[in-house]
Amino acid sequence: MKIENKYAVTEFDRAHNIALQTNYSANNRVTDSAASGTALATGYKTNNGTLGQTADGTRVESIMAKADNVGYESGIVVTCYVNHATPGAFYAHRESRNDNDGIVADFMESSVDVIFGGGTRFFNDYFAKNNTTFDEAFKAKGFTILKEQSEMASVSEGKVVGLFAETNIPLMRNGRGDYLPNATAKALEILTNNVKKDGKKGFVLMVEGSQIDGEGHSNNIEGVLAETRDFAKAVGVAMDYADAHPGTLVVVTGDHETGGLTIPSNKTDFTMPESGISYGFSTTGHTGVMLPIYLYGTGAERINGILDNTELSRSLQRMLGVWEDAE
Repeated sequence: MKIENKYAVTEFDRAHNIALQTNYSANNRVTDSAASGTALATGYKTNNGTLGQTADGTRVESIMAKADNVGYESGIVVTCYVNHATPGAFYAHRESRNDNDGIVADFMESSVDVIFGGGTRFFNDYFAKNNTTFDEAFKAKGFTILKEQSEMASVSEGKVVGLFAETNIPLMRNGRGDYLPNATAKALEILTNNVKKDGKKGFVLMVEGSQIDGEGHSNNIEGVLAETRDFAKAVGVAMDYADAHPGTLVVVTGDHETGGLTIPSNKTDFTMPESGISYGFSTTGHTGVMLPIYLYGTGAERINGILDNTELSRSLQRMLGVWEDAE
């Protein structure tokens, strides 16, 4: 096993404040990504497998859609395909997370300005059924289309789509490199320039280290560590941005825990000095444990204690002025 950071400070330790969130779904004590993503995006519980609507089928809008309506830009950066459950929760309204055509259709009707990730297979399949192509459809919506990660350097403003894989972006152990921190930095640059150019109020950006989850499902601790280190780099990019742009709040959390990971000591005699650690998984599925919320920047002090994932979303929406307590 490779050596982890031991006692070294991580980007998460930079947080100005820390809270905890519960994350059960409307129909299960252990959530899936669709239900928890919907809770984080909208402030409402739903059943596992459902995106952007409540358990009774009522459509609910995400913080991104609401913010767009009052003068904000929005973006999504992920390492999975962009119609996957968590990113989909921020723009789609579907009973099933597996309704790929419906989720793609909802994206094309959404107000998302910048999106980086994978998923060309799903978009091409959808467009073929609708007698158009990826390029034609996105150009008609005013997007600059990027086909290779290297092309990110060529854009600095506007509506931008970059889908760089047929499905998921490769895992870190399969050579993904610095895609996630680079894409995060580029999305921040584009959104900032758009806000300045168009006189917008600001932006909402969702960044996901998507494949920490998959490595947890595989109980691959080296993979979990690699994906988490990569995500930490993206967190550092966001925190550095907040330092340079007062008024920015960075919120770092998860939609659920995967694998039931524990970190026991290698020895039981705790009178001894450092005895090393090992890693143990209890499941290849999700668990119901509470998740940390790391807060950095303007407003970090306003979210405290133990709260539900819906309460976290509602608090953030209140900060933007898009949540009505009558809801």
